[in-house]
Amino acid sequence: MTDAPLIRLSGITKTFGKGTAAFQALKGVDLDIMRGDFMAVMGPSGSGKSTTMNILGCLDIPTSGTFTFRDVPVQSLNRDQRSLLRRQYLGFVFQGFNLLARTSALENVELPLLYRGESKAARREAAMAALDKVGLAPWATHTPAELSGGQQQRVAIARAIVTNPDVLLADEPTGNLDTERSVEIMELLTDLNRNSGITILLVTHEPEMAAFAHTVVHFRDGLVERIERNHRPGQPVDGVAPPDVVVEGKD
Repeated sequence: MTDAPLIRLSGITKTFGKGTAAFQALKGVDLDIMRGDFMAVMGPSGSGKSTTMNILGCLDIPTSGTFTFRDVPVQSLNRDQRSLLRRQYLGFVFQGFNLLARTSALENVELPLLYRGESKAARREAAMAALDKVGLAPWATHTPAELSGGQQQRVAIARAIVTNPDVLLADEPTGNLDTERSVEIMELLTDLNRNSGITILLVTHEPEMAAFAHTVVHFRDGLVERIERNHRPGQPVDGVAPPDVVVEGKD
C-alpha cells in the first residue's frame, strides 16, 4: 500500500427525499481506502453501508462532501464520465450471481469487454484468462444451470476482474452459499487481493467472512462507528471482531 489513499470520502452526506419526507442516510462519512487494501464493511440495516457502497461504485452521488478516486473529484464528473470510471476501474460482484442463463460461462465473462468494443479474439483470450484465474477454465462452455452456486459466483468474479479493475466491490458475495463454498469464495478474493493487487471492498453481515479482510469498517446511523485493523487476515473467528485488531473511532 502507498501513503496516499486510492479513495477518500470526506464529510459525505446523502439525503433522500425533500422537506418533511427527507431522510439523511449518511451524516458526514470520513473514510480513506488505501490501494491494495481488503476492506469489509459491516453494519445493521439502515446504517448507511449500502448507500456508501453505491457512492463508491459511482452508482449514486453524495448530497455534500468530497469523494476522490485516484485524486479525481468524482462528484464533479458528469453521468457519462462516472460511467466511464466504472467501466475502466471498477468491478462488481453481487449476492445474486446475475449471469445470463442461456449463455456459457465464457460468454458471460466476455460481456464487459463486449460493452467496451473489444474484438472477439481479445474478448475470448481475456475471458479465458479470467476463468483460469478463478479455477474454472475447464467449465468455460457450461451454462449457469450446469454449475454449482459456488462455481456461478466464481464466474461472476471472473466477469468482474476481466477488465483488470483497480477496485472490486463485492456486495454480500457469499450470501447465497453454504459455509464451505463461502470460505472458498473468500479465499479466492484473498488471493486476488494478495497476488493481483486488486483493492477489495466487501459488504457482509457475517463476522466469519469479515475476518478475511485487512480492515473492518463498522457503520451505524449514517456514520462510521469504528474501524478495526486485522493483523492476521484470512483466519475465520467466532466473534464480531477479528483477532489482533487495532480499533479506531469511538472510545
